[in-house]
Amino acid sequence: TEHLQQTGIPSGSQDKASVPDSGPEMDEPQVAVAPVVTSKLSAKAPEFYPSGYNQNFNQNFADSSYEDRYDGYLTLAEYVQDFLNHLTEQPACFETEIEQFAETLNDWVTADEALQELVELIYQQATSVPNFSYIGARLCNYLSHHLTISPQTGNFRQLLLQRCQTEYENRDEATKGDETTRKQFHAFVLFLAELYLNLEIKGTKGQVTRADILQEGLRELLNALFSNPVDSNLICAVKLLKLTGSVLEDAWKEKGRNDMQEMIQRIENVVLDANCSRDVKHMLLKLVELRSSNWGRVHGTSPHTEATPENDPNYFMNEPTFYTSDGVPFTAADPDYQEKYQELLEREDLFPDYEENGTDLSGPGE
Repeated sequence: TEHLQQTGIPSGSQDKASVPDSGPEMDEPQVAVAPVVTSKLSAKAPEFYPSGYNQNFNQNFADSSYEDRYDGYLTLAEYVQDFLNHLTEQPACFETEIEQFAETLNDWVTADEALQELVELIYQQATSVPNFSYIGARLCNYLSHHLTISPQTGNFRQLLLQRCQTEYENRDEATKGDETTRKQFHAFVLFLAELYLNLEIKGTKGQVTRADILQEGLRELLNALFSNPVDSNLICAVKLLKLTGSVLEDAWKEKGRNDMQEMIQRIENVVLDANCSRDVKHMLLKLVELRSSNWGRVHGTSPHTEATPENDPNYFMNEPTFYTSDGVPFTAADPDYQEKYQELLEREDLFPDYEENGTDLSGPGE
């Protein structure tokens, strides 16, 4: 990131020699002579392709206009940016194309600066393009496990978290900033929320956990948003909690902490005291209601037992209704028809696991 900020240009860009203006004291125009740069590169050398790069790996991605634009040659920045734009337009392609993308990057990203540039490109896409934060977080998770380069400055995940740290440290100023500043900050907040949900940390024993540092970061971001309760900050906080509230509360409870209740108390104080709009107050109250219903989740309070007429008052309501030849309905609750009912029920269950497309959903031996 520091490298990008200092240079201000992508690594794939080319500098252009500037031509100084002739001053008023000059009698005649002066011709600027561009500096001569001696290159050891051959003009007849074949175009560079990383060994894992397949020009035809996806016909939609590498269409004719795409090839015409670059004439078969790409810089790292161009290749990555076009793939990000492609995912933005066709997110369903993630599963089929991410492996090839990562293989190409492993051949291409071999220096610290290139890895930093890759992180910055993905970060900018995830925080500036609407609806890319989720797919961007999934992309970051995949690359964090499949990119092989790990320089002294940090691997992909470490550089990504460092980039997020830069934005995180400006949270108090950002929540008090102008509309544009707040909008950019809110995009970062929601991207960090998606990273918390999607970035998997693998332990030494193979266990998969979430990044605790992101959990703590989200708590402080919520505090910053509630400390400056203008409408846009509060709306961002609502989105953040709707997205991660259940996961955050579970994680805090495992540590014996009551942070979520503190957040709910802050929300209630905002509803009572803040000068936010009526609509935003309604959103906050609906969020409190959602949390009171365990974030909309339904958990069984007792171990699963098979329903019977004795332990389930709705047992017969869960069974289908059949009809006699005279059109008289009967169910398992009708003692005169119990034997016939069971026969029909077994016949109905002959093919219970087949969908309309003929796919067998049952496991082997079932």
